[in-house]
Amino acid sequence: MRPLPLLALLVLAGPAAAEPQSYRLDGLPRGESLSIRAEPDPSAEVVGEIRSRALVFGCTNDTPSRTTWCRVKVGPTLGWARRRYLAPE
Repeated sequence: MRPLPLLALLVLAGPAAAEPQSYRLDGLPRGESLSIRAEPDPSAEVVGEIRSRALVFGCTNDTPSRTTWCRVKVGPTLGWARRRYLAPE
């Protein structure tokens, strides 16, 4: 049996996989928000946005684009956001 890649483990495990950490939006022009997507892919459906802070449950670069994405939660919205625009608080 082949081991699951990190991305699959994060998706299957969901929010309980790691202790959430608070991150703030960083690197975008003032007043702009960061899209939360259904999958760790820039062409995936937008399911929400980060305006200032989000809970992060873990990040991976095991993605088709090889860019780093984080599993995030803002209010009731759970999805994926680019790590590049998030900084630990």
